[in-house]
Amino acid sequence: MAVVINGADFENEVLKSEIPVIVDFFAEWCQPCKIMALVIDELAQKLDGKAKVLKINIDEASDIASNYLIRSIPTVIAFKNGVETSRIVGVSSIEELEELL
Repeated sequence: MAVVINGADFENEVLKSEIPVIVDFFAEWCQPCKIMALVIDELAQKLDGKAKVLKINIDEASDIASNYLIRSIPTVIAFKNGVETSRIVGVSSIEELEELL
């Protein structure tokens, strides 16, 4: 299952991570985000130990969403060594998300 983090955790959990990280930017009111949550949780199980799969609520961490120019949700961003390497906007398949890494 994907772990939900807050803005205070973002630097340590994402930017300072020694393994790749996939972050799902979502909101509770977003219907496509609810669909995507199932895929994100499946991805977290599949990548356990190989990469972190995290979620961040844009309503609770609007500063981070703004920093990464999140304009539509769900948006999933892959990070490696603290740097964004790729992103997907909208509902995606697990195969598309795996390709982010």
